[in-house]
Amino acid sequence: MTTPLNERRIANAIRVLAMDAVQQANSGHPGAPMGMADIADVVWREFFSHNPTNPQWLNRDRFVLSNGHGSMLQYALLHLTGYDLSLDDLKQFRQLHSKTPGHPELGYAPGIETTTGPLGQGIANAVGFALAEKTLAAQFNKENFDVVNHFTYVFLGDGCLMEGISHEACSLAGTLGLGKLVAYYDDNGISIDGEVEGWFSDDTDQRFKAYGWQVLHVDGHDQDAIRNATVEARQELNKPTLIVCKTVIGLGSPNKQGKESSHGAPLGTDEIALTRQALGWDTPAFEVPADIYDAWDAKEKGQQSELQWNALFAKYESQYPTEAAELLRRTHGDLPVNFVAQADEFITQTVAKAETIATRKASQNTLQAFGPLLPEFLGGSADLAGSNLTLWKGCEGVQNNPAGNYVYYGVREFGMTAIANGVALHGGFVPYVATFLMFMEYARNAVRMSALMKQRVIHVYTHDSIGLGEDGPTHQPIEQIASLRNTPNLNTWRPADTVETAVAWKSSLLRKDGPSALILSRQNLAFQTRTDAQIANIVKGGYVLAEEKGELQAIIIATGSEVDLAMQAYAQLEGVRVVSMPCAEEFMKQDAAYRESVLPAAIRARVAVEAAHVDYWWKFVGLDGQVIGMSTYGESAPAKALFEHFGITVEAIVNSVKTMTA
Repeated sequence: MTTPLNERRIANAIRVLAMDAVQQANSGHPGAPMGMADIADVVWREFFSHNPTNPQWLNRDRFVLSNGHGSMLQYALLHLTGYDLSLDDLKQFRQLHSKTPGHPELGYAPGIETTTGPLGQGIANAVGFALAEKTLAAQFNKENFDVVNHFTYVFLGDGCLMEGISHEACSLAGTLGLGKLVAYYDDNGISIDGEVEGWFSDDTDQRFKAYGWQVLHVDGHDQDAIRNATVEARQELNKPTLIVCKTVIGLGSPNKQGKESSHGAPLGTDEIALTRQALGWDTPAFEVPADIYDAWDAKEKGQQSELQWNALFAKYESQYPTEAAELLRRTHGDLPVNFVAQADEFITQTVAKAETIATRKASQNTLQAFGPLLPEFLGGSADLAGSNLTLWKGCEGVQNNPAGNYVYYGVREFGMTAIANGVALHGGFVPYVATFLMFMEYARNAVRMSALMKQRVIHVYTHDSIGLGEDGPTHQPIEQIASLRNTPNLNTWRPADTVETAVAWKSSLLRKDGPSALILSRQNLAFQTRTDAQIANIVKGGYVLAEEKGELQAIIIATGSEVDLAMQAYAQLEGVRVVSMPCAEEFMKQDAAYRESVLPAAIRARVAVEAAHVDYWWKFVGLDGQVIGMSTYGESAPAKALFEHFGITVEAIVNSVKTMTA
């Protein structure tokens, strides 16, 4: 150990704040903050470029605590360096409505860049941050004007590296040469169940070298070694760097350091007293000496860094006014001022064409129209671009051109989705990612995280039902749409034709407070004729597509490919209206009067039809209604045969309506 005593004392501020807050909450993880304190001290006080007085400074470095259970490490850092996070906030650790929840949560405390806790997703988000930085820099930087120029630092532990998503994301990071990504691996050999060597014996060094990373090794408590490794990492701009830091979990605790007992539980008052003595820390709980605060305070340094960047950007703005305005627009998350008008013009053209095509093709046509309008697009597919139809004529892969707008993610559904979350969090891009709907299951937790963090990520899912046919039950989604619809703050669109597809894209792009999922067909879907008023109502998520002939007696509700079945049934019935509901979430946001105008409460004879699990629709049809759909897995056969086999037919709809209205 070469760390001077005063440096260790500065780092000890993290240790004592972490153990005090966890003890007060009687819940939490003190071990990781205590073990990583020396690493955090070096990175945050010497390398991390940030401004605590303006946490949203455009060119700040990004920091991700992937092992988010050690959240008190990040809260202590934010407090000590001068963010608006007080001692009282630390005392409220893990309490209701506090700024310091159990895991870092986006939007609770300033300086938190992403929500972490589900292990492995933080490092994947960090890959997204680094990808966004590299691509944005390539698109906007000019000679002598590196206006986008920052690093992404990420802390991670054994759990992150065991999770499969780390393999997906880190493999791609190496392939893309994300040299401004620096990861510090807390190699303490301990997880909740004890010493990890019994279940985690990977050669992490060789694994990351095989990915194309630079790998360095240090004693995680030797600040000189950490400092030197960080300098070396920052100099290697063609490869991401993993710094393997050998640490002792819970360092400073005489009886619990190096043991799983310090991992996920308070140390206890007696042990904390012994730890204070061992650390030479003689102040009471939650008290930090003034000289320690002075050593940590980053406000003046951060303000100077931002002022220097502001001066650079002012010169850039003078010389490149168009690019400067565009960079600010994109990083503010605003779409181009003419986008809505041009999108509406495309929708009008789509109505005029009246094409009967698959909605995945309609989606590609929409991308072709919207793509040239939106330089912030950063699309991608999990090795299914030819099936998802996510490529448009202006796409260029970032693998070959860092200033491109498309990512070939390979077969990495989970990694792709979490990386896209990081891209959205970074700012400057609107990411869309795609796979088959069935394989959304691989990405499920990252989809949830995009909704939890309220990020504008567009999830494109094709091959939406048993209608994909011969691939059989392994590829035919049954319960996936209901799963997406049951995710809070996620808009799930299942359009019936070209017009609804274009409106779904427009709505998803305009939405700034959350993600959207577009559920698209493999097979051709019939074009539906609409009035101008009906077209205007598509954005409301549900609308009357066909008015009843005579007195209203029954309602048919349908989405996607089943809308045409409903319309064929409508032609055989009297007193029936057809409601197309491409996005139930948007429909439920409408006021009561509109919902009543579409689904009058007095009409209890209702049939919902969708080639997916039936359970979701009972809330719309009621116990007196009927749902035509799936309650089993699919089969392998042509689509027409499958719809007939499972009873999702015009005849079934007609018979259901007649039975209820008899």
